[in-house]
Amino acid sequence: MPDSLLNELYQEAAVTRRVLERVPGDKLEWTPHPKSMSLGQLAMHVASIPGNLSRLVQADEFDASQANFTPPSPSNVEEILTAHDESLRAAQDYLGGVDEQTAQESWRLTFKGKEIFTAPRGGVIRSLMMNHWYHHRGQLSVYLRLLDVPVPVIYGRSADENPFA
Repeated sequence: MPDSLLNELYQEAAVTRRVLERVPGDKLEWTPHPKSMSLGQLAMHVASIPGNLSRLVQADEFDASQANFTPPSPSNVEEILTAHDESLRAAQDYLGGVDEQTAQESWRLTFKGKEIFTAPRGGVIRSLMMNHWYHHRGQLSVYLRLLDVPVPVIYGRSADENPFA
């Protein structure tokens, strides 16, 4: 993969860690809505996305019927931060070895044998690993806001922090 993707991974991992470090350990079971993940589950999902997705895209296809889409409930924030560090190492190891040919190869998502989509592996890395990560990190920042936890700088200032002041 291009160095730019690895650089993006490092930059976004630092931002993600700032958000994860704000997760209040005494609110891990809190949920904003009955259909929502708990704060702890969402934080664990955010922490684990790069590593989980890097393992997933190493195969040529994935059958989603074999997946457990319910993130575990962590016991404490340290467990979330450890998962983030391990996830980042796994993603870094994988992405560092992906060459252009591998990035152009087809990757398939299926469900019980039925094709959901096929795309170049590099595109899957961009959409399912990176963009999916940012999406859920954004959700996590909303959870923090709803809990009145100061939201850290993500891109530019937040209502709680201003790097330009």
